Amino acid sequence: MSEIKVYPIEEILKLLPHRYPFLLIDRLEVEVAGEKGVGIKNVTMNEEFFQGHFPNNPVMPGVLQIEAMAQTAGAIVTAKDEDYANKKVGVLFMSVDGVKFRKPVKPGDQLRMHVEKIKERRNIYVFKGQCTVDGQVVSEAEFSAMIINQ
Repeated sequence: MSEIKVYPIEEILKLLPHRYPFLLIDRLEVEVAGEKGVGIKNVTMNEEFFQGHFPNNPVMPGVLQIEAMAQTAGAIVTAKDEDYANKKVGVLFMSVDGVKFRKPVKPGDQLRMHVEKIKERRNIYVFKGQCTVDGQVVSEAEFSAMIINQ
């Protein structure tokens, strides 16, 4: 059994080019670098998107849940490279399939993005992802992305 490597926010900022307000991972737990891990997003009422989605019923947009899965995937792939702090990596969406939204994500929830690589060919990756809150699936998708060095 392999040990899970935990990346705090300071290390995530080295793994990904995203910054506030679009960085959607607060913590990363990598089970197998380049293959599998979990991103964690602590959803708070202070999120900018809650101002308009929706003022009296705040719900995290589903597209941001998918983006959080993609960021998790990019960070997992980047974490495979020991020299990641000296590289700028970009993750470009290519396709999203089989998307399902099952439950709303609200302020106070901890969103856990479970992501696993299912295929890789050169710099094109296919991932399977699920977002959970309190152990229940709230969204899921299969997506492909191109990982590029910028």
